[in-house]
Amino acid sequence: MSKNNPERRVTHADIAREVGVSKATVSLSLSNHPRISDAMKMRVRKKAEEMGYDPDPMLSALAHYRNSSQTKPTQAVLAWINPLENPDDLRGQHEFDLYWKGAFDAAHQLGYRLEEFRTKDISLQRMDSIFKTRNIRGILIAGLRHTTFLHTKTDWQSFPWKDYAAVRFGRSTAYPETHYVTSAQTANTMLAVKSIRQRGYQRIGYFGEYSEVRLFCAGFLFAQLTLPENLRLPPLLFTLEDSIHQQKEKLKIWIKQYKPDVILTEHSGIFQLLADLKIRIPDDIGLVTNSIHDTPIDAGIDQNPRDIGYAATRMLISLINGHSLGIPSVRNETLIEGSWVDGSMLPNRNIE
Repeated sequence: MSKNNPERRVTHADIAREVGVSKATVSLSLSNHPRISDAMKMRVRKKAEEMGYDPDPMLSALAHYRNSSQTKPTQAVLAWINPLENPDDLRGQHEFDLYWKGAFDAAHQLGYRLEEFRTKDISLQRMDSIFKTRNIRGILIAGLRHTTFLHTKTDWQSFPWKDYAAVRFGRSTAYPETHYVTSAQTANTMLAVKSIRQRGYQRIGYFGEYSEVRLFCAGFLFAQLTLPENLRLPPLLFTLEDSIHQQKEKLKIWIKQYKPDVILTEHSGIFQLLADLKIRIPDDIGLVTNSIHDTPIDAGIDQNPRDIGYAATRMLISLINGHSLGIPSVRNETLIEGSWVDGSMLPNRNIE
């Protein structure tokens, strides 16, 4: 409302007269449009605040409806950057294939088309030229957690992120520090422990990778606080430097010492490790995974990767519509909850 007249709402035209610019400049400045300089945006916003400007919620809703309901032209493309040295491997993983499918569905529903660009085939500098020529303003970045398999010549630092809205999958690498969408690993692991307990298992062990960015073990430790102290088995962690033989020996000693009746893991190779140790699943030990899509284990958590892909695209389009480009000063983390899935490797002990 106008400070001089509380009954009258301050309009873009009022601000334009005070600043000495057009209504269009005011509108673009208040919507953070990249065509307007930062200095002009600050000038317009300062004057709007002085005048007591409040956006009209009905007009904002109408503008959102117009933007979302318009049929986008065929050149309205969102880029999916595949950074792997062997790019075909990315969607060979079921989780990432479902990321793609969810992202593709969301893009299609909102009038965009998702297109893959591979750093193995095209440098980021060349991508930048292509994106600007084709007016591609939004980027999804997949597969960064696979640091061992990234295309090593990719120079992420020199890419002009300020010109693009970008969202990545996962928190696993330091750069680029964009907003990201990932699975709720802590909550999912707590759900897994709760579900295992409900099916009659007592001595729950965890076997997983030592990592500062993967939070499965954190969820396991939180969940243990709900257990009697004598049932809190220490987690067994391996590093990427550990050989298969070293992992097997650690697992053998740990099982002998702590006698778990079920193991929770996201390690895709554990089934073979246990087979080599002559441990029968589920007769000797039950087996549960934190990700049913990329491990040979049928009981555990579905991280709902299709929903992760869907949410990432919706976040990206929201950034585009809000002209929120570049590396943010404060990142947004969107977590997607998983779902429990029963399977043959964890028979319900409560059923007679």
